[in-house]
Amino acid sequence: MNKIRLGVNIDHVATVRNARGEAYPSPLKAALLAQKSGADSVTIHLREDRRHINDKDLKQINTKLKIPLNLEIAATKEMLKIALKSKPPFICIVPEKRKEITTEGGLNLSYKKAFLLKMIKKLKKNGSRISLFIEPSKKDIKESKYLQVDCIEIHTGKFCNLVNQNKNFKKEIKRIKTAVNLGNSLGLEVHAGHGLTYKSAKILSSVKGIKEFNIGHFLIGDSIFIGLKNSINKFKKIIK
Repeated sequence: MNKIRLGVNIDHVATVRNARGEAYPSPLKAALLAQKSGADSVTIHLREDRRHINDKDLKQINTKLKIPLNLEIAATKEMLKIALKSKPPFICIVPEKRKEITTEGGLNLSYKKAFLLKMIKKLKKNGSRISLFIEPSKKDIKESKYLQVDCIEIHTGKFCNLVNQNKNFKKEIKRIKTAVNLGNSLGLEVHAGHGLTYKSAKILSSVKGIKEFNIGHFLIGDSIFIGLKNSINKFKKIIK
């Protein structure tokens, strides 16, 4: 039985750094510590407005990290150019709005479909594993297969909000299970991410067929109190 992989998103280490405009805390140091602590990959989101991770961070982390770097980018010409030049092992194409605090949902796969298809082909030819951040909907999963990506990452935000608010999440987790099963049946590797905490990750880990969890905000937040290594180890025990 293959283990479930844990990707650690370190964006919010950069958020803290940027709050004061200093050189610390270092995202590179966080990436290397995550690697040392058992993370299977490190995720960074290079946003158009560079609100946390910046181009220098990408270059440093991509050069020095030995586990795969998962670069999250929007479907734009600028990001395509950067990704083609940096050649990260993993790329996840995500939606992005300038005014949002965090990613609010999955990609609209009908928007600029021709450009998205062209972008995916170029990035795959360049040697990167490509995933799309999508809602757990049958339509989006079938569309992802048409776009010839390697993986899909299911947006778990709605499910996690229900868990956090102690509301009934049965309908949403059933929706996720259906999406995971469909993705696997179409030959897509299925990942999950957004808003996951210890509690919601434990519940979601019971869904068979998810190969990778990508977790950031809560993990980095809790590491303030228990340390990054302990937070990573706790998540790894939960999802194994």
